[in-house]
Amino acid sequence: MSVTVQQPPAQLTFQGIVVPGSALNPKAFFAGTRRQHVLQKTMGSWAGFGNTDVVDTLRSGILSGYYVKLAGSLVLTPGTGTIATTALWPYYTLKNGVFQANGQSNLISADGWFLRLREYLQTQNSDRGIPQAVGGASPGTSRVQGTLSLSEESWGVGSNVSALAAGTYDVELSFYVPVAYEDKMLTGAVFCQTMSTTLELDLNWANLSDLFTLTGDATVSFDPSVSVEAVMFTIPSDGKGGFYLPNLSAFHSYVQNRAPNAISNGVNEIFLAGQGVGRQLMRIMWRTMNGPAPAYVPILPAAGGPGAYNVTDPYWKYGTNTQPETWLDGKDLAYDNERDYDVDIAALQGFLAIDFDKTWAFRDSVDMGSATEIRFGFSLASGLSLSSPYTSYAQDVILAGAAS
Repeated sequence: MSVTVQQPPAQLTFQGIVVPGSALNPKAFFAGTRRQHVLQKTMGSWAGFGNTDVVDTLRSGILSGYYVKLAGSLVLTPGTGTIATTALWPYYTLKNGVFQANGQSNLISADGWFLRLREYLQTQNSDRGIPQAVGGASPGTSRVQGTLSLSEESWGVGSNVSALAAGTYDVELSFYVPVAYEDKMLTGAVFCQTMSTTLELDLNWANLSDLFTLTGDATVSFDPSVSVEAVMFTIPSDGKGGFYLPNLSAFHSYVQNRAPNAISNGVNEIFLAGQGVGRQLMRIMWRTMNGPAPAYVPILPAAGGPGAYNVTDPYWKYGTNTQPETWLDGKDLAYDNERDYDVDIAALQGFLAIDFDKTWAFRDSVDMGSATEIRFGFSLASGLSLSSPYTSYAQDVILAGAAS
């Protein structure tokens, strides 16, 4: 009796890159790979407020993510005027970090606050006990949780703090750009070791007016250095002139959008952008900012007290009117988030998250091809005074890559 042996395909296409079929061997890859932090670029001076620095990536190994560090001296000179920080300081200094790979544009596109939020949600780091100033007159009110800060960082001056004094302040900030969805199985990581790979990281910096409110002849000077390190995994050899790879059939997308609809008291329902077949929704994160411009501040969901919280009835829906989950109010969802992440993302920064990756990611994730018309919603209290509010949200999504 003859036995048919299943042969691997001669070639595979991962994320638009053709590789030998024999290279797909996750077990051998993870036994032989090593994680490395590789310095990609150092810039003694950034491009400046409102400008962009472009970072190319070395074509080697498998790319999992980038660490971007910003360090320099912030010089404040009030003169006869005043200087205050907006609530967007400091992480909105990175107004938009954009990563593109192999023709897939904007796989990652988010500001520094949403990048930091995602880092906390994924790694479950904690900001408890790390003092930073948030709100009030200079030097601001010291807070030890809910800032989303890292202990090694220095904000220089507080966030949403008025009447800042003249002086030179040390500022050091770090951002993580998550190319892969996670670093264990490298879901969504990008294969770099070929000249066919095209990768680009764009660092779009905020305008000065996004971060500071100046009156009179006040000035702010900031010219930091920037360094970018890539987290990369080596590709082990098979000893026969070939190599081993994990399954790289998926891309990871983390894109921030501003809700197109006007935000008002009462129910606000927001349809997710970019829905379609081959997309697995892992998380939705959002916050609502309240003006007037430019002094926007987050609406704190759990503020207001029992029975009068700023945010009530957060939920998500799909189809015509299927509503799998809802919470009584923003406080309930904030409890869930704090238990899940060991950080209070709602208390100071106004974030809330609906997370389908709490325990079993692919069991609980939402197939955006079969669960159509996905949206989330919440109600804002009738007594809340609003001025040009807007909601920003981000989706954590795993995309089906071109694998054949």
